[in-house]
Amino acid sequence: MSTIKEQIAELSRGTDEVLPEDGLEAKLKQGRPLIVKAGFDPTAPDLHIGHTVLINKMRQFQQLGHDVVFLIGDFTGMIGDPSGKNATRPPLSPEQIKANAETYEVQIFKILDEEKTRVEFNSSWMGDMDAAGLIKLAARHTVARMLERDDFNKRYKGGQSISIHEFLYPLVQGYDSVALKADVELGGTDQKFNLLVGRQLQQDYGQEPQIVMTTPLLEGLDGVQKMSKSLDNYIGITETPGEMFGKIMSISDDLMWRYFEVLSFRSLAEIAGLRTAVADGMNPRDAKFELGVEIVARFHNDAAAEAAKQEFISRFQQGAMPDEIPEKSLDSQDGLLGLAYLLKGADLVNSTSEAFRMIKQGAVKIDGERVEDRSLQIKAGSTHIYQVGKRKFARVTLA
Repeated sequence: MSTIKEQIAELSRGTDEVLPEDGLEAKLKQGRPLIVKAGFDPTAPDLHIGHTVLINKMRQFQQLGHDVVFLIGDFTGMIGDPSGKNATRPPLSPEQIKANAETYEVQIFKILDEEKTRVEFNSSWMGDMDAAGLIKLAARHTVARMLERDDFNKRYKGGQSISIHEFLYPLVQGYDSVALKADVELGGTDQKFNLLVGRQLQQDYGQEPQIVMTTPLLEGLDGVQKMSKSLDNYIGITETPGEMFGKIMSISDDLMWRYFEVLSFRSLAEIAGLRTAVADGMNPRDAKFELGVEIVARFHNDAAAEAAKQEFISRFQQGAMPDEIPEKSLDSQDGLLGLAYLLKGADLVNSTSEAFRMIKQGAVKIDGERVEDRSLQIKAGSTHIYQVGKRKFARVTLA
């Protein structure tokens, strides 16, 4: 059994804050399984690996013998999470919530132990709360405190509307912690206010307040903006092995270590060993291979991961891809940039006419796939490896 100090080091890896700082140690010293909660609103049917940062943290607690609660916010989903939004977010319909929640339950057990995971729906207690109960809950918080929240504050000062029901979201999320008697709540940095409301409500209800652990929002493939389907810089956990592996190989060498920290199940010591090996001359690409195989195997299987790796290697003609690929950052025009202009901007061709000619000849590849569409538009927020001919490569991030 690892020491409490070792447990804290592992549980804290990749986190942004642990509040209060000494709270986790005090909880662990109680010597009992902790109730660890993380809530997910079923806003879309598919998760991407950015969502799994929290699920991975739940797995760490689970492996240390703690009770993990995967909370599906079917009730809060009908309110709509206003966190980080500059406008009122439309609530989901019950039908949308039910359909999305069912897919979540299938996807999370690729990471968590199904037999040791409690899946709860906050409608179980909120659905039974009458209007009088909701009014009593609302009386435990003030409008002034709500307006301390950054997104609400900005909207209020900017004259943008804030619907009354949005104030209910932090209260309901906080009450979830009361209903579950949570010892620890996990959430992204954008959830910090809501998580702290949970602490306050637990104190109001006579419970020992939970520890709040926040994790940064994972950067997408561009290494700049948070991973998002709308920005097309994501890796979906239901994607094919080849797609997943290729996207992982497209990230920069620096971003690779960030992904290792929050996505890999390797120990901190193992990751440190890989860093040392790369510093001593190991090709960073080989370390990235290991990350790609690990992630693909998690959501598919070992054979599929190895096949994806071999397919990637053969796509680049058994080592034709150079050890070091120049990195470029370009600005888009209205969120898009024509491929020919991108190739010229990345110094892979001397002119757009040459770019069009090379595309027509089949000499242009994106992430190893030949491109023949001369009118192809590349979306802003994406990062890909572009190849012209056999020797010209660039990893281009389009902002």
